Amino acid sequence: MNYESLMKKCIDLAKKGLGSVSPNPLVGCVVLNKHNKIISEGYHEKYGENHAERNALINLNNNEAKDGTLIVNLEPCSHYGKTPPCADLIIEKGIKNVIIGMRDVNPIVAGNGVKKLKEAGINVVENILEDKCRKLNEVFIKNIVEHKTFIAIKTATTLDGKIATSTGSSKWITSETARVEAKNLRKKYDAILTTSSTIIADNPTMLHSTKVILDRNLRTDFRNAEIYKDGMCYVYYNENIELECIEAATNSIGGNSNIKLCPVKVIDNKIDLATLFNNLYENNIMSVFIEAGGQFCGAALPYADKVYQFVAPKVLGDNSGLSCFNFQKAINITDAIEFEFADIKKYDSDILLTYSRKD
Repeated sequence: MNYESLMKKCIDLAKKGLGSVSPNPLVGCVVLNKHNKIISEGYHEKYGENHAERNALINLNNNEAKDGTLIVNLEPCSHYGKTPPCADLIIEKGIKNVIIGMRDVNPIVAGNGVKKLKEAGINVVENILEDKCRKLNEVFIKNIVEHKTFIAIKTATTLDGKIATSTGSSKWITSETARVEAKNLRKKYDAILTTSSTIIADNPTMLHSTKVILDRNLRTDFRNAEIYKDGMCYVYYNENIELECIEAATNSIGGNSNIKLCPVKVIDNKIDLATLFNNLYENNIMSVFIEAGGQFCGAALPYADKVYQFVAPKVLGDNSGLSCFNFQKAINITDAIEFEFADIKKYDSDILLTYSRKD
């Protein structure tokens, strides 16, 4: 039996839950009967609701899956959480074989689901397309293993790495198709993050349910800036700022409960990113998508797990143009922050280069 093709199907099913299941992992499941015919599919659709295995099994008759095979990209849970253990339901349905992409990294589950299934006499096959399964749930893995928020940066540049001319002209570097894809990428993350400089310069809307805005000196226009007109907005400012500035900002916000002011540590007149990102995790923001200028993206680069760089076939040739990662003057090539190419896609005349942190 081609378990790899079935695991790919599970991965594709799991992706349907992007943007809806955090902080849970993305999981898809396929069930075969004893004749190896697909009889059901399911995926984890929304946080707090049924897991993928349960969605795939609950609508089957009692004996329909007996002696069949269940394929799932992540080890079935063995404990009671917001839903009952999936391992118990698999055993109850009489499944004979369980094919798993990767073990769960959550210590509550890790290995216990497999153990429970084996003790029930079920044949378990592990590590099918494990690398692809781990890539699918890279956010979840970082959250559980490192207890940190997953950091992604998006930028759009010319061939010579510029995001704007020296006068700030930047609309538009990339094609409309590329810009639509950039908006789609936002949906994969718990929140988007930008800076007061970007808001003041571009007045972006940045549609998303959760936004993180770095406004060290509370300079943005809370009443009129487009970014504050929808979604929950967490505004991080210098914890040592004058009380008068905080009061003025509070008055400007008025009764808008969707804007929350959050004090944060500042070092050398810059928000301390280590403190910021730790705070995001503590506030259950498990992943963040950064869209900002070159200076901030550069400052965030050492923390980045992934970079999305849209590249247009244009050359400014302007030494004073704005660079996409303008954060350090390297003396030696060994000073470079290293990534690995993860993916390359084409959108009209542009390409999207995706980099992942090099281990």
